[in-house]
Amino acid sequence: MKKPEPAPSILPPLLTLLLSLCLCAPVLAQKAEAQDEGEQAEETPEFGEAIVVVGTRTEGRTVTASPVPVDVIPETELVSQGNNDLTNRIRTVVPSYNVGAQPISDAATLVRPANLRGLAPDHTLILVNGKRRHRAAVIAWLGNGISDGSQGPDISVIPAIALRQVEVLRDGASAQYGSDAIAGVINFQLKDASSGGSIEVRSGQFQDSNPGSSSGFGGQYTFAGEKGPSYAVAANVGMPMGANGFFNLSVEYGGADPTSRSVQRNDAINIINTGNSHIRNPAQVWGTPLLEDDTKVFANFGSLFDNGTQFYGHANYASRTTTGGFYFRNPHTRSGVFSNDGGGSILVGDRAWARTGVEGAGGCPVLNVVGHVPDPVALAEIEANPDCFTLYSRFPGGFTPQFGGDLTDSSIVAGLRGYLDSGMTWDLSVNVGSSEVDQFIYNTVNASLGYDTPTSFGPGIYEQTDTNVNFDVTYPVRDNVSLAAGLEWRNEQFRIGAGDPASWEIGPYAAQGFGSGSNGFNGYRPENSGTWDRANVAIYGDVEIDSPDERGTFTAALRVEDFDGFGNTVNAKVSGRRQVSDVVSLRAAASTGFRAPTPGQQNAFNVTTAFDPETGGLSNSGTVPSTSAPAALRGGEDLQPEEAINFSAGLVVDRGEFILTADIFHIDVDDRLAVSETFRQCALIQEANCVTDAEIEQLLSGGFVEARNLKNFRFFVNDFATQTQGLDVVGTWMPPELGGDTTFSLVFNYTKTEVTDHNPDTVGPFRIATIEKGLPEFRWNLSMNHSAERWSLMTRLNYFDGWWDSEDAQNLLGRNNAPMYADYSGEFLLDVELGIPLPNSTSIAIGVQNLLNTYPDVNPGGADAVGNQYGQFSPFGFNGAYYYVRFNYAWGQNF
Repeated sequence: MKKPEPAPSILPPLLTLLLSLCLCAPVLAQKAEAQDEGEQAEETPEFGEAIVVVGTRTEGRTVTASPVPVDVIPETELVSQGNNDLTNRIRTVVPSYNVGAQPISDAATLVRPANLRGLAPDHTLILVNGKRRHRAAVIAWLGNGISDGSQGPDISVIPAIALRQVEVLRDGASAQYGSDAIAGVINFQLKDASSGGSIEVRSGQFQDSNPGSSSGFGGQYTFAGEKGPSYAVAANVGMPMGANGFFNLSVEYGGADPTSRSVQRNDAINIINTGNSHIRNPAQVWGTPLLEDDTKVFANFGSLFDNGTQFYGHANYASRTTTGGFYFRNPHTRSGVFSNDGGGSILVGDRAWARTGVEGAGGCPVLNVVGHVPDPVALAEIEANPDCFTLYSRFPGGFTPQFGGDLTDSSIVAGLRGYLDSGMTWDLSVNVGSSEVDQFIYNTVNASLGYDTPTSFGPGIYEQTDTNVNFDVTYPVRDNVSLAAGLEWRNEQFRIGAGDPASWEIGPYAAQGFGSGSNGFNGYRPENSGTWDRANVAIYGDVEIDSPDERGTFTAALRVEDFDGFGNTVNAKVSGRRQVSDVVSLRAAASTGFRAPTPGQQNAFNVTTAFDPETGGLSNSGTVPSTSAPAALRGGEDLQPEEAINFSAGLVVDRGEFILTADIFHIDVDDRLAVSETFRQCALIQEANCVTDAEIEQLLSGGFVEARNLKNFRFFVNDFATQTQGLDVVGTWMPPELGGDTTFSLVFNYTKTEVTDHNPDTVGPFRIATIEKGLPEFRWNLSMNHSAERWSLMTRLNYFDGWWDSEDAQNLLGRNNAPMYADYSGEFLLDVELGIPLPNSTSIAIGVQNLLNTYPDVNPGGADAVGNQYGQFSPFGFNGAYYYVRFNYAWGQNF
């Protein structure tokens, strides 16, 4: 567990790494020049000429010749941005890809869930060099409704400097790649140069300062007045490996200070106005989290033997520490800590009762709260009595927990591939990847341990390990007919490591009404810890046929897969393309798909604290396995795979300097997997399906000890179906003779999702509204890139359509007594970057993201509820303009 401590200076590691790179660069540059003297740099292919490997098992096709829509994002588009996070960079250039800031979102703050075509993060398959990427250990328990309970890969561990291009297949591909490829596939192609390299240093900060007083995260950090500065230092170098091989290495190190876009909560203001000076301003911080020691290493390698066989692979290691905020604990009202009657009186602990088991043995008085002030006479009496205590005396300003995790990610892929004299190719590979997050929470309490409770806890560990073994073959039956087949064995393993005892312990004061476990995020008990895995085996085949006139393509794929616990699933896909004129082609595809629940989703147990709009306060809410005793009370059962049907059709217009693609899509997903509605104890609120005291006793007698502390619970269900429809348009124009290389591009996406079937007992109206309206229906960006001999300019105009914020709707209006809406309007964002070449193979770029300093609409209920000045689920964030500078030194092929 990472112990809370003052934020370390970022200057020493930055200077150390930069100095090392600068010392190495001349040596590497001389070596590269000696080996490749006279060799010219590789040119970046134009849009229509880019070769893609995703979606095909042949040698690859151009973007315009593909029978399914594929976006190719070249390295230049990834580099010319201010974001250090690869997830944000892809969001900027792919309108169908959405990701939010996820403040105060539990583990989703550590690995932010992203949505392609409005579907869940684990509906998109992630590949690196065509090989499946492992899942992240994090399950997004709080993911804005759309992503709740999802468990997808973490692409933020990939350094952008390692990438040659990114391919986004916008079509179902489960018949080709297996589980998860419902919304599409994103393939990250790594650089494979055997010489040359580059060094990049970037730094930036937001235009606006963080508001508030000097007391930061629980007194540990002081970021008020700062502008969320961030930095990154990265390097890429290509080296030969043997006579016919390469070893391409990329490293990145960075960090970012947090931001705050908060207003002081009214409940905190009311207490401050009575003279209580212990509450910080703001009491609760809404912003991007603190990011420390963000380290990324990626290596890509390969070597060709004399017999034509190639050894290849790639590997990575990444680590970082992320710290975010939680909800403010009001010193008068927080249940289980300060009060159990809504703030009418302060909870008083009786040490004599805890020692003797005799209720009231300490003779502690009642401590009433009148006018936001605890009775000073009774409080003095309690503090003078050694048998009595209140946590209010220790935390008179309440507290705001800080939650985070130390995340590590590693993988290795190794394989052999070759060809036979018959023209058959073969490929055998092994892929092992692991993700682990060691969670921590501090500036909080385990109230059941009494006045001397520790304030820092290690709730435990989540770890995901995936293993894949693949064997593929292709055979050219004729010049225009290619067959492919393969076998895959895959194993997914999920582990929960128990937290330290204080994080889950039920202490001696639990019987007096004090909550147990680390407040805000309970630790994992030993009986809830363990390791679960699931294996599956698949056999698949496909055929690709080009018409004799080379103006058409037909493809078909079939995959049969057997899962432990689920049985067999069969999926198929057909697609075709026909060139109807010299410049126009038509294409279409139809497929079936599936996604199997992960072992983590089947077995994980999690307790967190969240705002409950029904009760108007914070409460412990647990996500329990669907087959556990609490879930069984409300219809929980074994989970089943999701099933999907995907249709798409489109056209391609290719006039050389002008290329336009337009594709419509339709995706039906049945038995969708998500967490259910929350079931509350009847003691909290009388509502349909609330959990009675008798049922709680039944759970306790059955050994479910968390039932006493768990006020709410939910579980995974296959209880709803959706229909997603939309349109993607990509246009590129490269006009000649404008004094340099110029590219204009327009990328447009329209996506609309409707819930077509659901179980009202487990999927309620707020979940439905979030799924249907939580993301913008329209997004587009219009960009211009111009490169001349002495300068380059990039401008990009982004538009985000309006969206609906589920949490603001609940906080502001309540579920039972007001209309269901909290709509935010659409916004334009303008990005600009100017690049200037400098002597000695160096360059500098200065840019602004969100030049107009655009913010979302102000949250009308921020102060009345939890203090978020803007909607927390804004699709473009809520930090305003970001100014940055980037310095680059390149040599060899990268120059």
